[in-house]
Amino acid sequence: MTINVGDKIPSTTINTMTNDGPDAVETDAFFAGKKVVIFGVPGAFTPTCSAKHLPGFVANAAAIKAKGVDTIACISVNDPFVMGAWGKDQNVGDDVMMLADGSANFAKATDLVLDLTDRGLGVRCQRFAMVVDDGKVTSIHVDEAGAFEKTSAESMLGEL
Repeated sequence: MTINVGDKIPSTTINTMTNDGPDAVETDAFFAGKKVVIFGVPGAFTPTCSAKHLPGFVANAAAIKAKGVDTIACISVNDPFVMGAWGKDQNVGDDVMMLADGSANFAKATDLVLDLTDRGLGVRCQRFAMVVDDGKVTSIHVDEAGAFEKTSAESMLGEL
């Protein structure tokens, strides 16, 4: 069952790229005691994700954080090297934390998997955006495959 408002974020391990290489991130610790806006994209360097989704969160980061958000994070079923390179390419700086779900552990645990194997793209993450407060989902939106409507930074900002 897809994760819903009121659910706790499942315990999984994801990764981020640091100056010293990939670093494991335990979701229990990552979401504990803070308010996080996390959004998922089907893939780094893909057209909508690179032209609209990630840039919107970078451009609106200060306004989102001014609403009491501690961390903005982008997650995708890519490896940490790709997510790190994409973050640099998009000039995310410290505005958005880039999280790699290389084995789709988070996507599977939250039932936010997008299976694009028939198109040669493998298992991906659905396009989603959610607010998580101290590990519990307080808001979630999922766009239909191919759409970019409910998960934008502007939509999330309007909810905060």
